[in-house]
Amino acid sequence: FVAVSTNGTNRVMTSSDGITWTARSVPASTWTSVTYGNGVFVAVAGFGTDRIMTSPNGVTWTPRGSSTDGWAGITFGNNTFVAVASMGTNRVMTSTDGITWTNRSVPTGGIQGWSAVTWGNNKFVAISFTGFNDRVMTSPDGVTWTNAQAIHNGNWSSIAYGNNLFVATASNSGSSSDYLMTSSDGITWTPRTAAAAVSWTSVVYGGGKFVAVANSGSNRV
Repeated sequence: FVAVSTNGTNRVMTSSDGITWTARSVPASTWTSVTYGNGVFVAVAGFGTDRIMTSPNGVTWTPRGSSTDGWAGITFGNNTFVAVASMGTNRVMTSTDGITWTNRSVPTGGIQGWSAVTWGNNKFVAISFTGFNDRVMTSPDGVTWTNAQAIHNGNWSSIAYGNNLFVATASNSGSSSDYLMTSSDGITWTPRTAAAAVSWTSVVYGGGKFVAVANSGSNRV
């Protein structure tokens, strides 16, 4: 297991069982997301001198240059790493090895604060916490992107795919009471009732179930 942090003394830690953790040395950037693919871990950062780094084992990390963009999320699918940014000129970039990256264009009006991206059902799906009626976009290859409409203009924070379903969570639903939405294709979304109206920050699928966590409120899982 590899976890990354946006601040603090130890910004990467690893564990073989999820119980005992070891801190690893990395550049002091605001690391926001990490994924694994093609035999390598790749992490991205929102701020800092180094905003991309790679590791073959989660222990030894190599900085891969800097970027002017605030990278917020990264995923791996279709032999491609895809990272999305919440700010900056370039909001999507792709790589096959985590070292050499190519900036990609987003749809017209798609300069949103992209917060997370995942791969499922033969496509990449990204969500945003800003924008008007276009807080979702999809791509079959990470290169060409198409806007899709979320159920409302909430602050969509995290997305996961499992059991033939995309699930997205919101940290703030705006004027709506829906903090969850689901989709089978990443294009048409259905509102779902969350366990509580709190700031849901992350969702993942594993062991036959989705698990979401929040950073505020009385019910956080």
